[in-house]
Amino acid sequence: MLERFKHIVIEGPIGAGKTSLTRRLAARLAAGLVLEEPQANPFLERFYRDSVRYALPTQLFFLFQRVNQLRDLAQRDLFARQFVADFLLEKDPLFAALTLDDEELKLYRQIYASLAPQAPDPDLVILLEAQPDTLIERIARRGRPSETAISEPYLRELCDAYTRFFYQYNAAPLLIVNTEHLNLVDSEADFLLLVERIGGMRGRREYFNRVS
Repeated sequence: MLERFKHIVIEGPIGAGKTSLTRRLAARLAAGLVLEEPQANPFLERFYRDSVRYALPTQLFFLFQRVNQLRDLAQRDLFARQFVADFLLEKDPLFAALTLDDEELKLYRQIYASLAPQAPDPDLVILLEAQPDTLIERIARRGRPSETAISEPYLRELCDAYTRFFYQYNAAPLLIVNTEHLNLVDSEADFLLLVERIGGMRGRREYFNRVS
């Protein structure tokens, strides 16, 4: 039932577990894997320490990187093969609106408008949600050096921005997953529940939630 989704995107704010789940789902489906490469962005760590100074180069680097990844896939006609990605290009302006000043944002939007048509829409988006306190705990637990300077107010603002953005999102079917009581990476049972839920998708917007 999952074969009908050739292009699956897993999204969520920092700490939601999207990259780990992307790897696991791609392995399960024997699908291609397309991952963000934040470690390749030379501005990211400096952005977390001085967001005003480094917001624009950080954002533009990510924009060009993501567009190039998706454009290369389309040009090589790999859409005949199923693949799973851990980013949605349309969410890129979400970060830009949080970090750029008015003039920078105007420039960014002009560049984005010229590049975005090169990226195809996915067949399914899976949005991972969790409370900000849970995300903060997860970020601290994984201890990535580049994330140590992420502030709690920024993360809460980011969560709010994700909620607003996906409330209006309708470019592809959307499965919203509450991960508060799900361990989709380490629990085989939880992961299989999600796989079953994906296979049962029928509407344009559905929800998956398990209470403790």
